[in-house]
Amino acid sequence: MEIHIRNAEIDDYKTVEAIMKQAQQLHINWRPDIYKYSEVVLPLDIYEQAVNDKTFFVAECGEHVAGILFIQYRHIENPVQVTRNIIFIDSMAVDENYRGRGIGHAFFDFLKELKEQTGCDGIELTVNARNEAARKIYTDCGFTEKSITMELM
Repeated sequence: MEIHIRNAEIDDYKTVEAIMKQAQQLHINWRPDIYKYSEVVLPLDIYEQAVNDKTFFVAECGEHVAGILFIQYRHIENPVQVTRNIIFIDSMAVDENYRGRGIGHAFFDFLKELKEQTGCDGIELTVNARNEAARKIYTDCGFTEKSITMELM
C-alpha cells in the first residue's frame, strides 16, 4: 500500500474531523475523568488557519485520507535553556481502518525530512501515558522521554 503525505486542503475537513473524533474517543475511553465528548473536536476556523499556514498534513492511501498530522513551529528562547527551533506535533492520528499499516512511520519519515528542510533542531510531542500503541511507535522511531507530567487528584 502506497502512502502519500500532502498538505491538507479545506475539502479534507469532514474526513479530518472524523479521524479527530476517533482519537478523542480513545482519550475518553482512557480518561473519562478528563476528556469528554464534543460535537466538534477541531473547529473549522482553526483547521482553515492550519491549512493556510501549511501546518496540517494528511496521509493518503489510494484516494482515501487515512491519517492526519497537525504541527506547530516553536522557537524556544529563555535565559536557562539553549535556544532551539522545534517542530511540535500538536495532533497525529490514523483512521481506525488503516492502523498498523505504516502510516505513523511515514509521518515520522516526513517530519524528519521537514526538520532538515526547515533547519529545526528537533521534533517533540506529548503523548497520553495510557496510549501504549503510540508510545511504542514513538520509541521505535527514536523518540526518548524529555519530561513526564504527573498529577494528584
